[in-house]
Amino acid sequence: MQTASTNICERMGRSQELSDSKRGTVIGCHLCTKSIHDISLFLNIPRSTVGL
Repeated sequence: MQTASTNICERMGRSQELSDSKRGTVIGCHLCTKSIHDISLFLNIPRSTVGL
Protein backbone atom coordinates (compact mmCIF):
# COMPACT_ATOMS: atom_id res chain seq x y z
CA MET A 1 0.00 0.00 0.00
CA GLN A 2 1.37 3.42 -0.95
CA THR A 3 1.16 6.45 1.26
CA ALA A 4 0.13 9.90 0.09
CA SER A 5 3.73 11.15 0.20
CA THR A 6 4.88 8.28 -2.01
CA ASN A 7 2.21 9.08 -4.56
CA ILE A 8 3.18 12.77 -4.61
CA CYS A 9 6.83 11.89 -5.18
CA GLU A 10 5.93 9.62 -8.06
CA ARG A 11 3.75 12.25 -9.70
CA MET A 12 6.42 14.93 -9.38
CA GLY A 13 8.98 12.86 -11.20
CA ARG A 14 11.33 11.94 -8.39
CA SER A 15 13.50 9.00 -9.26
CA GLN A 16 15.62 6.57 -7.33
CA GLU A 17 18.88 7.51 -5.66
CA LEU A 18 22.14 7.30 -7.57
CA SER A 19 24.03 4.04 -7.40
CA ASP A 20 27.14 4.00 -5.23
CA SER A 21 29.39 3.83 -8.29
CA LYS A 22 27.69 6.78 -10.01
CA ARG A 23 27.78 8.79 -6.76
CA GLY A 24 31.49 8.06 -6.44
CA THR A 25 32.07 9.15 -10.02
CA VAL A 26 30.27 12.45 -9.36
CA ILE A 27 32.41 13.07 -6.27
CA GLY A 28 35.59 12.16 -8.15
CA CYS A 29 34.72 14.56 -10.95
CA HIS A 30 34.05 17.32 -8.41
CA LEU A 31 37.44 16.68 -6.82
CA CYS A 32 39.06 16.95 -10.26
CA THR A 33 37.36 20.35 -10.65
CA LYS A 34 35.07 19.31 -13.50
CA SER A 35 32.12 21.64 -14.02
CA ILE A 36 28.61 20.63 -13.02
CA HIS A 37 27.60 20.91 -16.66
CA ASP A 38 30.38 18.56 -17.81
CA ILE A 39 29.61 16.00 -15.09
CA SER A 40 25.92 16.11 -15.95
CA LEU A 41 26.61 15.48 -19.63
CA PHE A 42 29.16 12.75 -18.93
CA LEU A 43 26.88 10.77 -16.59
CA ASN A 44 23.57 11.69 -18.26
CA ILE A 45 22.00 12.94 -15.02
CA PRO A 46 20.36 16.30 -14.27
CA ARG A 47 22.58 19.25 -13.31
CA SER A 48 20.48 19.76 -10.19
CA THR A 49 21.46 16.27 -9.03
CA VAL A 50 25.14 16.91 -9.64
CA GLY A 51 25.08 20.27 -7.88
CA LEU A 52 23.69 18.98 -4.59
